[in-house]
Amino acid sequence: MTETQGFELLKERDIPEIGTRARHYRHTKTGAEVLSLENDDENKVFGITFRTPPSDSTGVAHILEHSVLCGSRKYPVKEPFVEILKGSLQTFLNAFTYPDKTCYPVASQNIRDFYNLIDVYLDAVFYPRIEPHVFKQEGWHYDLEEKDLPLQFKGVVFNEMKGAYSSPERLLGEYSQQSLFPDTPYGLDSGGDPSRIPELTFDAFQDFHRRFYHPSNALIFFHGDDDPEERLRLVNKYLKDFEKSETDSSIAVQRDFGAPRKMERSYASGPDETGRNRGMVTVNWLLTETPDLEMNMALHILSYILLGTPGSPLRKALIDSGLGEDLAGGGLEDELQQLYFSIGLKGIDPGRAIEVEKLILDTLASLVRNGIEPDAVEAAINTTEFTLRENNTGSHPRGLILMLRSLTTWLHGADPIAPLAFETPLEAIKNGISRERGFFERILSRWFIDNNHRTTVILRPDPDLEERESRREREVLAGAKERLSAVDVDRLVKDTKELKNIQATPDTPEALSTIPMLRLSDLELRNKVIPLEISDRQGIPLLYHDLSTGGILYLDIGFSLRALPEAYLPFVPLFSRALFEMGTEKEDFVQLSRRIDRKTGGIYASSLTSPVRNSPETESRLFIRGKAVCERVDDMLDIVRDVLFSIKLDDRDRFRQMVLEEKARQEHAVVPAGHQFVGIRLHSHFGTAGWVGEQMAGISYLSFLRDLAGRVETDWPSILAVLTDMLHLSVNRAGMIVNATVDGKEWTRLEPSLARFMKDMPDRDLPAASWVPQPPDPFEAMVVPSQINYVGKGYNLYSLGYKYHGSVGVITRYLRNSWLWDMVRVQGGAYGAFCTFDRLSGDLLFLSYRDPNVKKTIDAFDGAAGYLRDLHLSDGELTKGIIGTIGNIDTYLFPDAKGYTSMVRHLVGSTEEERQRTREEVLSTTASDFRTFADVLEQVAAAGLVKVLGSKEALQKGAEESGIPFHIISVL
Repeated sequence: MTETQGFELLKERDIPEIGTRARHYRHTKTGAEVLSLENDDENKVFGITFRTPPSDSTGVAHILEHSVLCGSRKYPVKEPFVEILKGSLQTFLNAFTYPDKTCYPVASQNIRDFYNLIDVYLDAVFYPRIEPHVFKQEGWHYDLEEKDLPLQFKGVVFNEMKGAYSSPERLLGEYSQQSLFPDTPYGLDSGGDPSRIPELTFDAFQDFHRRFYHPSNALIFFHGDDDPEERLRLVNKYLKDFEKSETDSSIAVQRDFGAPRKMERSYASGPDETGRNRGMVTVNWLLTETPDLEMNMALHILSYILLGTPGSPLRKALIDSGLGEDLAGGGLEDELQQLYFSIGLKGIDPGRAIEVEKLILDTLASLVRNGIEPDAVEAAINTTEFTLRENNTGSHPRGLILMLRSLTTWLHGADPIAPLAFETPLEAIKNGISRERGFFERILSRWFIDNNHRTTVILRPDPDLEERESRREREVLAGAKERLSAVDVDRLVKDTKELKNIQATPDTPEALSTIPMLRLSDLELRNKVIPLEISDRQGIPLLYHDLSTGGILYLDIGFSLRALPEAYLPFVPLFSRALFEMGTEKEDFVQLSRRIDRKTGGIYASSLTSPVRNSPETESRLFIRGKAVCERVDDMLDIVRDVLFSIKLDDRDRFRQMVLEEKARQEHAVVPAGHQFVGIRLHSHFGTAGWVGEQMAGISYLSFLRDLAGRVETDWPSILAVLTDMLHLSVNRAGMIVNATVDGKEWTRLEPSLARFMKDMPDRDLPAASWVPQPPDPFEAMVVPSQINYVGKGYNLYSLGYKYHGSVGVITRYLRNSWLWDMVRVQGGAYGAFCTFDRLSGDLLFLSYRDPNVKKTIDAFDGAAGYLRDLHLSDGELTKGIIGTIGNIDTYLFPDAKGYTSMVRHLVGSTEEERQRTREEVLSTTASDFRTFADVLEQVAAAGLVKVLGSKEALQKGAEESGIPFHIISVL
């Protein structure tokens, strides 16, 4: 067999459906495998994955994922990951810990940058400096600054997982998985249970790396338009120094239960003062092994049939039952060795959980007995095929998603190429449906009705659990300290100070010089311009973007919301959903959703609210966004016409369901995304657009939904009147805009259809309503049941006299990756911290994520001004900052995102000239710009508003220590 760069070719195959040539190699010396995908994608992807099944829930795989990125043989700096982030054009840079594997993927459009990223990651995984201080910082350690103080647990992963364990939905998902896999590593928490993480020793941590981070256990992936020969050379440069190692990282298949099981657990809830149902339940089935590709795809399609749309039979049965507020469980889960299916309800009375279980089983049995409606099958097949052919992976690189798809088989010794070629299994399923009546009913019967490997997981709210867990942790720490001798205490105080000294000591210039860097000369001097043609059709602006879309039209139809009274604003998200989830005069919402899936690639409504550049105005719009193959564009426009002109808004039961779903989703989003809610709340103080955003997506919106859930029962006529009036005030030629993205050949044929559609729009003269923001208290402590906090501080810089300059992007990005990373994450133990600036509004925000501190973090925010003033910024560090900022500006976008982004820029007044000026200001940023900006941040420190979200105990302590007069409100 021919050897290339130390590799033997195992298999090669063309995959025309994704325009790719795939080659699968094995390294002859170590056994490492490489999957090399060759195509014309300029957004190149590399990834190295190790099979890392845990043997306990101490989080060793997760802590190691963090730790290998904290310095290596070739790059002896404290945080190569951060140093690369500072000065790379990367389009993706991260690492993931799964229940059975750890992945290290990177992506870039720049070939030199791409090779730099690969080299840093390969050196990190094979030659990390996993020293005791790294284990303590990223994993856990006892923290004792003075011998008379109480002992504390500190560590980035420890606090990250405390945040994760504060999310009921995350807990339910974890317990549901574990319930099905009690005899395999999938029955453990690879991320780490906070109560178990302190059991992990440094020796076990080191041993885990020795056993699993070896080339013989490595799966290496490439995707894109780079040189396939160079890929192998780069990898062999590292692998050639290793010998083959026999590492058993295989994962046993979970044996069948034989009988259903039940599990009950609790989660920390707030005081249930209103008597609301707060329980959750899932019913879960273990299914086939993932490498069975035809059954794998069939189960994906079946999952969509059951749950994929508001009208899907299992979803509808659960929501219509009134037993809960919204779905729980994610349907089909396909990332493990065996597929599993999980579905249920949240917002239930836990005492009625068995009724939910019975409803699910009865609904599935009825579908087997009575059959699945053919149009539901057709809709699911069309949606699946459209998604696969479009291959639009949103904000993630295509190669990353293909890597994760290949790993579903590759990780377990099966063909990594097979999951990427979807034509054969899809065609087999289509043929199966045409030959066999009841194709999906048979699968449903086999894997659900007759499958006794089933669990029911009930999650009960416990308002005392948070306090019990806090008390248990205090007792554990107190007991640990009591067992220490006086000498041990002194040593621990010394170790704590030594760790903080290591964390506070900057890398030497010599160490920093090892990090590979691009040069400013590697950067494009001009922005990438998205093609845009603007014309007028019957007084409506028509924006067109000539981009290659693979025969798909992406269409955005926008209506102004400026005529809405401010009391209507919180209704906008529900009104957006109602357009496509309540049906029309011709079709109920079930029929409408299936028609959309049969005829298009999807249609939905969303809203946009933004400040306008150099204007006091607020841009606020409702968008109907759709996509369809060009042959089906008339079908798509007919659907939109039917929705706009014959929608039925008078179904109170359906609207009530939507309100409860929306409320439940908002409630369950608060703790996992606490930094976002804090940020939205801060923005509400600094302008109309920020205030409107809070009404539609923030804490105020959650309060509105809770009130509305009761009003639907007692005051439906007035609510219906609001919805009807919103339709009248928004669907109007005045203020309308249409945005189309497709290649020019198709546009010539499609433009007349759009012109006819636009001609049908009503024309009413509706003046803008008066919106008078009424922001909340400037200093708020928002109480939620959480073991961790989210801290924010911010102010509007334009109100302080600041004049926008592109250097602000370099400075805020640098602050995040230096000062905030060191002070809030490394030394403070939070999972993350951010500094953001909105060039349109002028709002500057500091935010922290999964943070054990309050006062200490506020001090770090305030210390940013002094940090910049005293900063001795080397030319190399400045260049890194500029390059990283240009990377943000040049972010990779798919055609639909390009078209939408260009339209938004047009609406908010962001011109190409202004954007080019910003780029030039970024490229010409100097060290003096940093020092000048320190004066601005000093004003933010003095005048900034502060919002914190977390447990009542932590927020009260933060208020006492900081002296900030917080207004305390209960959110959950």
